[in-house]
Amino acid sequence: MRPSVRRSLGVLTAAVSSAALLTACGSGSESAAGGDSSITLGFVNGANTEFHTCLQRAIASEAKASGVEVLTANSNQNPGTELSNIEDMISRQVDALIVQTVNVDALEGDIAKAKSANIPIFLTSVVAKDTTDILGAVVVDLPGEGKLNSDWVAEDAAGAQVKAGVIAGAPGAASDLLIKGFTDALPANVTVVANQPGMFNRTKAQEVAENMIQAHPDLNYLFVANEEMAFGALNAFQAANASVKIVTMNGTDAGLVAIKEGKFSATVANSPTTTGTMAVRNTLALLKGEKIEKIAQSPIKLITKENAGEAPAYCLES
Repeated sequence: MRPSVRRSLGVLTAAVSSAALLTACGSGSESAAGGDSSITLGFVNGANTEFHTCLQRAIASEAKASGVEVLTANSNQNPGTELSNIEDMISRQVDALIVQTVNVDALEGDIAKAKSANIPIFLTSVVAKDTTDILGAVVVDLPGEGKLNSDWVAEDAAGAQVKAGVIAGAPGAASDLLIKGFTDALPANVTVVANQPGMFNRTKAQEVAENMIQAHPDLNYLFVANEEMAFGALNAFQAANASVKIVTMNGTDAGLVAIKEGKFSATVANSPTTTGTMAVRNTLALLKGEKIEKIAQSPIKLITKENAGEAPAYCLES
């Protein structure tokens, strides 16, 4: 079990909208947990990006505030490791599982394994098509995030014929939904001329961007599946003295600074603090049989220089 993290009420207030709180906690986290220290949750994380780290921090913080124990494991973007982690949590007899999957295709096996052990499974960020056998989920509208960036590009291009590049994350994971949301919503005047995975890694994304600059020196826009990779891409374009408008997502502190300085044109705020907090509260409420939404939405928001001050807090203080 990882060390507990002190809860910051000020940050949580900024991070979770009133509507999300009403959906997530019903009568509040103390009520949802019932102060029952005998409850143990298992959290299986998908990777070690800043999003995943902050998601785990929020889950640990809310579990502590709710008076329950949480055990954690990380699958490091490996579906096989994810299933092994779930099996380990089952052997440790957790009362419920919270899973940030590495791959939507892995969910079927994850859900079946939890069901066979009679352990409720709660999903974060994405959800299986068939929700019959899950306790619930806090879902991020990943196609919607892509579409918000696409809408910004469409408005900025104003009908001109322009070229766009895409740096995806890891194939088969949430990145696919983000990219599809972006590319499907683009108007006909925007042509995607390059689409390569950056594997959610800054160095890899920089290499991908360098290749794009060589192949398409007249690129107008670049859509990047997270801010960490976007900074790698930015390094490549700055080194080549090339100009491109970068749109991305996360809403981290560093990302917001880049927005304010004009290095990124737009980002979509998707707070793991909000998602993690809601995940624990909703899991506990559903375990008690409270009537709340089984599939809840974590809010997203397009952020530009004009509204950068409205972005929710991304991560709790350690």
